[in-house]
Amino acid sequence: MKIKNILLFVFSIIICLAAGFIGSFFTTSSIPTWYSGLNKPVFNPPNWLFGPVWTILYILMGISLYLILINKTKEKTRIRKIALLFFFIQLVLNALWSILFFGLKNPLLAFIEIIILWVFILLSIIFFYKINKISSYLLIPYILWVSFAAVLNFFIYILN
Repeated sequence: MKIKNILLFVFSIIICLAAGFIGSFFTTSSIPTWYSGLNKPVFNPPNWLFGPVWTILYILMGISLYLILINKTKEKTRIRKIALLFFFIQLVLNALWSILFFGLKNPLLAFIEIIILWVFILLSIIFFYKINKISSYLLIPYILWVSFAAVLNFFIYILN
């Protein structure tokens, strides 16, 4: 692996972890206060589980991004640009969800936003698949977790 590729690999993971860091800035202070006082469904996971799961998902997202960034196939340039646009939109939406849910303490707005996030994750998976199948497969755990998070978000909204 060339030094340039190693740096690109590290950058890809760091950029995804940065979205998580931004989200955690709003999440951490709300968990022991606002979030702990909410009514939650019986299937709500323990709080300690979210950090490790999200860290793994951000790393998988970073690897997926890297596989797209190193693909310089000329005939896929247009698809690659669209795929990267969708990916970075979903990354921004990922961080925004934490701001809406934990920062603004607005489960309804967060639920609406997570549906939009889910759509952009799906678009990322579809377009990544056209470039590199493995990169799209790496996003499947992410969309599954966000699907679960959307259901959880919805029930928290309903119960509160």
